[in-house]
Amino acid sequence: MIDYLYFDTDCISSFLWVNEEKILTQLYSGMIFIPQQVYNELSFPGISHLKMRLDVLIDGGDAVIQPIFVDTPEYVLYRKFTNSPDESHCIIGKGEAAALALAAISNGSVASNNLRDVVSYISELGLRHMTTGDILIKALEASLITEIEGNNIWSAMAAKKRKIGPASFSEYIYLKK
Repeated sequence: MIDYLYFDTDCISSFLWVNEEKILTQLYSGMIFIPQQVYNELSFPGISHLKMRLDVLIDGGDAVIQPIFVDTPEYVLYRKFTNSPDESHCIIGKGEAAALALAAISNGSVASNNLRDVVSYISELGLRHMTTGDILIKALEASLITEIEGNNIWSAMAAKKRKIGPASFSEYIYLKK
């Protein structure tokens, strides 16, 4: 069961780039948390259209921006991930770090496609994790999309240079079985 789903920039933008955020709202309305750092990353001028799409979710109550305040347990973790990680870890980006820190403290789940940077933290912290592909599988199971629609969405995401995994949604489903 998911109570809090903290998105990093890559995962939320996969849906925003292809105008498929309705999948997120149909599955997770009110459980979508966007760390302030992710919101800031989506505020860059070259991708302001993504921020505008995200603002619609926020204004509609489907998503919430979650700040990290100084002198909180989340902040301590965030600073560790972005500035001084343990020896076995690399410094990670602000969006990934914020999603991990917030999920760790609130016992939430992380939505991230950046497995290379976050998987060891997710394992260490005992967090639940979802990728774009996992969310599309949930949409398929809920009959929100068909496998053909999932393949079309997957192709559109890949065309926007989203790093989502194998060549097709069908292949992703097969690999997850």
